[in-house]
Amino acid sequence: MVMTTAEDARVRMLIAAHVRRLSTSGSLSSSDLLAGAKVDGQRIPIVNPQRGIFKPKQLRYLLSIRTVYPKIGARVWYDDQREVHAQIEAGEEVIDYAFQGSDPDAFDNQWLREAMQDQVPILYLLGVAPGRYSAQFPTFVVDWNPGALRAGIAFGAPITAAEAANVPDSAERKYALRTVRQRLHQARFREAVLTAYGNRCAITGLPEPRLLDAAHIIGDLQSKGQPVVPNGLPLSKVHHAAFDANLIGIDPDFRIHVSDALLSINDGPMFEQGVKLKHGEKIRLPSRTKDHPDQDRLAERFQHFQAQGH
Repeated sequence: MVMTTAEDARVRMLIAAHVRRLSTSGSLSSSDLLAGAKVDGQRIPIVNPQRGIFKPKQLRYLLSIRTVYPKIGARVWYDDQREVHAQIEAGEEVIDYAFQGSDPDAFDNQWLREAMQDQVPILYLLGVAPGRYSAQFPTFVVDWNPGALRAGIAFGAPITAAEAANVPDSAERKYALRTVRQRLHQARFREAVLTAYGNRCAITGLPEPRLLDAAHIIGDLQSKGQPVVPNGLPLSKVHHAAFDANLIGIDPDFRIHVSDALLSINDGPMFEQGVKLKHGEKIRLPSRTKDHPDQDRLAERFQHFQAQGH
């Protein structure tokens, strides 16, 4: 039985909410997507691992499109694997998305056309690292070009389910694009930093990526705050908060300094081992020298720690 348009919209919003919950760290994995979403007691797939354009049999319309971030040295199958990040950085309001194959009449490509004609909000899974995606919803198909074998994709910025049904105008596209660009910066930065450090906290060695953040040494609003690995440190959420509050400092020789305020706290063995005993130790460093924290940035940041009287 074909789902009604209204029912499709309801289920689509529930799937989008599920994906949003999975994306608390800024991105989600291929395994997260392959697990699907449970709606009304049944599992609904989110992606087809073999194809980038996907409509589950339960829905009336296209649900998701995907752009894979290619591995180094791997074959690039579609131009949008190279171009989409550059288009977003350049501020283009409409992003190119390549058709599946070379036949515009193929069912995958017809799903794109139907989504454009009926103004259906879809989920765009944009690769930020091999096997990792930043989820953008709602995204709309705003152009379908069989001659160029491409669709045009625009980002929306909804607040309610009703707004998600409206194709964004130029002002909303500009606003949504800024949001997407910022989200991509954060996701790419996090993936690059965690990968460089083997998905371990630089202070404790904690090996659980879901509990780690990519902390900027110099804040991203400052001139030296670029989202590059030498300006980042993978830290547990507690240590990240302490680093941002200048309760923990790291000097240019990569040595950890714990503030007097934290050293004076007696709160059991976990705090003792995870914070206080790290005072004077060196952080864990990436295996590649070029990924090591920039010592000039560390020196500048350490001055802020010392200015607090530590």
